[in-house]
Amino acid sequence: MSDDTGSAIVDFALVGGLLTVLFVAVLQVMLAQHVRNTLVDCAAEGARYAAVGGRSPADGVDRTRLLVGESLSDSYAQDVTAVRTTRDGLDVIEVRVSAPLPVVGLLGPSGRLTAVGHALVEEP
Repeated sequence: MSDDTGSAIVDFALVGGLLTVLFVAVLQVMLAQHVRNTLVDCAAEGARYAAVGGRSPADGVDRTRLLVGESLSDSYAQDVTAVRTTRDGLDVIEVRVSAPLPVVGLLGPSGRLTAVGHALVEEP
């Protein structure tokens, strides 16, 4: 017969550590997905704003920066561009936002998120 005294503490420590790492990984994915979805929404809204008759792509950039700054942080609104282009034969405004990937702690992937929004140009 073997002595199992103290094995529950070791089991708890091993499983607890694994669950903590798993929880932090899921938290990291959720945070990155939230930032990505917010950037996509802000880029799309900025494109719609610039596509209304009488406005320019620069207006879309300003609107997108304002929305990103209010939703997340001004540090995510540093790299915003907008151009008037053609897609499938239609004039569209394309707003592109490039922002740093949010990382929980020092562990995790580094890089940038890029979100693009499009809207059909409405002539007055």
